[in-house]
Amino acid sequence: MKTIGVFFGSRSPEHDVSIITGELIISGLKKLPYEIMPVYIDKKGQWFIDKQLSSIKVFSEGKYENLKLHSYYLDINESQGKLVFKQKGIIGKKIIIDLVFPAFHGQNGEDGTFQGICEMLNVPYVGCDTTASAITMDKALTKFIYQAANIPTTEFIAFEKNDWYKNNKNVFAQTKSLQFPLIIKPARLGSSIGMSKAKNQKELEFAIEVALHYDSKVVVEECVENLMDLTCCLIGNEYPRPSLLQESAFSSGFFSYEDKYLKGGGVQTGNATKSIIIPARLDEKTARLIQQTAVKVYQLLGCSGIARVDFLYNKKTRDWFANEVNTLPGTLYHHLWKASGITFENLLKNLIAYAQERYHDKNQLTSTFKSSILQKASSTKLSLKGL
Repeated sequence: MKTIGVFFGSRSPEHDVSIITGELIISGLKKLPYEIMPVYIDKKGQWFIDKQLSSIKVFSEGKYENLKLHSYYLDINESQGKLVFKQKGIIGKKIIIDLVFPAFHGQNGEDGTFQGICEMLNVPYVGCDTTASAITMDKALTKFIYQAANIPTTEFIAFEKNDWYKNNKNVFAQTKSLQFPLIIKPARLGSSIGMSKAKNQKELEFAIEVALHYDSKVVVEECVENLMDLTCCLIGNEYPRPSLLQESAFSSGFFSYEDKYLKGGGVQTGNATKSIIIPARLDEKTARLIQQTAVKVYQLLGCSGIARVDFLYNKKTRDWFANEVNTLPGTLYHHLWKASGITFENLLKNLIAYAQERYHDKNQLTSTFKSSILQKASSTKLSLKGL
């Protein structure tokens, strides 16, 4: 029996959202024939592995603080084809994880950093790889790729923290090409944290300061009026399957953190049923075109396992724009997959199978190359200039 480690938490503003996703995955995996090991990374970056962490109540009811948990470290020497964790101390416990199921959101987990660890140690893991995770985490980079591939997206600018504090007049000059109202957000953060809407330059300046509190890179883009927020989730590797389109209602001028997770139990968790419309209220031709574009985005960015592509739709003009890509949809968007004909249990089974398929394909590739370069290097005098 293989041991699946579900990893959640980490040093990210989306830490708490990750706990919700992680616990949901754990509850679903318990119904499958695997040994399930919860791996929680706290806000300080410490790693804890304990079956007591398998319940959301541990965190929601404040029980976590009273648990006597041992921290673990990853043993790099033993971790080849698997992750080996050990307790600190001479006779510390050892835990082996055969397959990794990441449940991170945002920085230090969903952004490719954790996937890089798995790649280096040749461990199978669920979801997008290092490259796709890193690219999609950067909203500006994602939009640049959209533009290069002629995929409709809103007009925008992006800039770094130093650009703003050294010469904000230049930043304001760049925004002249954009039409108010504007949406301002951290480039590498999700869940609408640090996101604002500005109707004039004074509000724009304040919104940029807020965004820079969470990230050193900011995206400013034109707001889509008469907005319908659309989502298409996809699963698979080379040839992904798209879900039905979801329309998400919101109340604050854009899809806010409160709309996503708090009001009515949260749209992202699938609980705020009054705010979720599946399938979206679109004509069949438009819905199919957006689904096809979602597949194109998924393949273009090299996604695998699962991802979510968001779209913005102007109900008056009927124009639509590809927006953000989320490589780990909150709670795996299980409610949308259920509406699309896939139960949560089968969704988990599929994601594990996709991870194993990609792992098998990767290990068929040759990772070595025989060369005489070292022998020649030892017999000749090397020169930095020659290199």
